[in-house]
Amino acid sequence: MTDAILVLCTCPDETSADLISTRLLESRLAACINQLPGLTSVYRWQEKIERAREIQLIIKSRAELFEPLRQCILAHHPYEVPEILALPTSQGHQPYLDWLTQETS
Repeated sequence: MTDAILVLCTCPDETSADLISTRLLESRLAACINQLPGLTSVYRWQEKIERAREIQLIIKSRAELFEPLRQCILAHHPYEVPEILALPTSQGHQPYLDWLTQETS
């Protein structure tokens, strides 16, 4: 088990995805963020089924940084209830994990 986590967060557009990514990296709350455009999300919101084009962020960080990372996303995200899900990692390439730790320290 490592302390590395993957945090998933969807954004409505490139502007908000870039802003959140920049803030997380500048604050050293993330080492790397993948922005995957072209995602279609289908979900229930306020008793209606919605469909939206979004950008999926895959944020690489450490478990101990989750709370400040979450707060940073909330401060810059346009959604009322943004997706913020942290997934633990059980294993990883040690040089990459070392780099991740170095970049978030």
